Amino acid sequence: MIKEFPERHLQKLRIGLHKETIQLIKMHDEDHIHTILHFSTNIICFVILSGYSILGNEELVILNSWVQEFLYNLNLCIGFHSPHGWELMIGYVYNDFGFAHNDQIISGLVSTFPVILDTILKYWIFRYLNRVSPSLVVIYHSMND
Repeated sequence: MIKEFPERHLQKLRIGLHKETIQLIKMHDEDHIHTILHFSTNIICFVILSGYSILGNEELVILNSWVQEFLYNLNLCIGFHSPHGWELMIGYVYNDFGFAHNDQIISGLVSTFPVILDTILKYWIFRYLNRVSPSLVVIYHSMND
């Protein structure tokens, strides 16, 4: 009886560890599946809305104008020199795609994304101004100086 007690105790411990390990693996797998499904859903929604916008569906005219208004006024809402605002917005989008919160990645995006967005917006402005009137480009340059 003395010899069987430690052996029985070890076997119960092994069974408990095995069950706990299986439970942790299931939780880990569920988190990965949730992340993949959430990311896939966002991509599918983006593709569908992009397809509707490109095909010129009349139902999305209001949504398209709202998105354009949002993009053009992004500088006013957040400001390129407001790291806290960018951190909140990028953190929300990052978490919305199902990724775990990572301060290093978010701070890296905060330091690069506004600069890239500013460059793209200025390119669009110059392209639009060149089509409308080349003299407007000179006025825009003088306003920035």
